[in-house]
Amino acid sequence: MASSHKGLFLNQRKYVMDLLKEANMSEAKPALTPLDSKLKLDLRGMPLSDISFYQRLIGKLIYLTITIPDISYSVSIASQFMHSPTIEHLNLVKRILRYLKGSVGRGILMAKNDNTQIMGYCDADWAGNAIDRKFTTGYCTFVGGNLVTWKSKKQTVIARSSAEAEYRAMASTACELIWLKELLCDLETNLGVRKWTAALLHERGEDTRGRKMIEEGNEDSLSEVVVDEESLGLVRGLG
Repeated sequence: MASSHKGLFLNQRKYVMDLLKEANMSEAKPALTPLDSKLKLDLRGMPLSDISFYQRLIGKLIYLTITIPDISYSVSIASQFMHSPTIEHLNLVKRILRYLKGSVGRGILMAKNDNTQIMGYCDADWAGNAIDRKFTTGYCTFVGGNLVTWKSKKQTVIARSSAEAEYRAMASTACELIWLKELLCDLETNLGVRKWTAALLHERGEDTRGRKMIEEGNEDSLSEVVVDEESLGLVRGLG
């Protein structure tokens, strides 16, 4: 993680380099996309002799989606064949690794914006799976212009129409947006309690301690503050 006046930059460069070295793809030719748009996978093919190697690569790629969300969809597809992978499935994983080779320095920038506006985008791939005709939904959410959550998941049911698949994707996104809104409200409430307690200390003449608590946001110190019954009632009201 790197910090600057623009914000925080989250990156896993060393992790990617170590993964490429483990897979013997440090000198591989970079790919522009993590997945071939015309790719159609099935269960037929030459099975791998070492399944654990495939599973280990998938596990590490899942961890990489924390800072490289654009591989989430391709990793979710590759992870569906964890128990019986074939050479074709391994080629899919190698395609993802080739994409990472050309995007080692990429990551997530958490910029210092002046707002906490919540936005979300979603999509659905109706009957996109050629094996069982199930669909995949995906969404990403932003708070203040910063990407905070994302998800790509193959659904357990078969949608009867593209409209049903889209509505299911929107429902999942709406639930995520509601959760983010409640989370921000809780954080704002807790911040209000800390500032109010610090102001109370200031009125009692403990202004040095109050300023320190505002700057540090020390919740442990705040919990140790002894207030009278009226003040305690106000704090409970804020909670």
